[in-house]
Amino acid sequence: MLTPQQINHYHVHGYVLVSGIFSDAEVDELEREFDAIIERRLRQQASLDVKWSGQWSSGQDSSPLIHTQDVQAYSATWARALLHPLLTEAMADLIGPNVMLHHTKLFQKPTEKGSGFPMHQDYPYFPHERHSMAAGIIHLRDTNEQMGCLRVVPGSHKLGPLPIHKEKHGGPQDFYLDPEKYPIDDATPCPARRGDVLFCSYLTIHGSGINRSDQMRKTVLVQFRDPADRPSNDQHSRSHGQGMMLRGVNPHGDWIKGIMPAQVKETACP
Repeated sequence: MLTPQQINHYHVHGYVLVSGIFSDAEVDELEREFDAIIERRLRQQASLDVKWSGQWSSGQDSSPLIHTQDVQAYSATWARALLHPLLTEAMADLIGPNVMLHHTKLFQKPTEKGSGFPMHQDYPYFPHERHSMAAGIIHLRDTNEQMGCLRVVPGSHKLGPLPIHKEKHGGPQDFYLDPEKYPIDDATPCPARRGDVLFCSYLTIHGSGINRSDQMRKTVLVQFRDPADRPSNDQHSRSHGQGMMLRGVNPHGDWIKGIMPAQVKETACP
């Protein structure tokens, strides 16, 4: 699926933008299901608003994102999308022949002042021993800088895990990097076309700005990894379908050993 140049770009820069995975008709269906998931969940009075905590956004006038985890739990269309042959082939080109699902997230960034998020690595949320973890961000709308597209620091994955910024006030905050050292505006923007997938290592520093346009930004993130890469701890909550093989095989004789640390033992019902 991916060219040698694209594969090299990922390994050198920590990210790569890929076109041609989904057809226009497939993206049409995925966007309809995206909208339907949000509509159903809001009708059921689910709490979907989310915004990064901490002082990084002090002084910003922005609206929360609409966010839902585990899109495959709400739509068979999205469950099938996770197994799309071209999507999983691209994943395998980047991390190896065996690809395991970790979790998925839906993001809808509102118009005019939809919230961004600070520069960070995904690593602190679910650290792994060999750092194969990556995300594929599926774009359902053309996304530019004005819409708050993803921004990255090219090559930052080679820095390894970085220390989390600690706010002086000591209040609750998410895992992000020092905003003064890694300002969002200095990062490289990654505008994308509808249907594009942006692949990004979980060590690559990334974030996004506010959506100041009159168009909603719609993306779905698929986090995946090599099943032979063991988690360093079990701090991330278990998600729907975590451990599902998207491509290839799980080399572990017991599937749960591929998603849980060695010190955690599976319990059996009597």
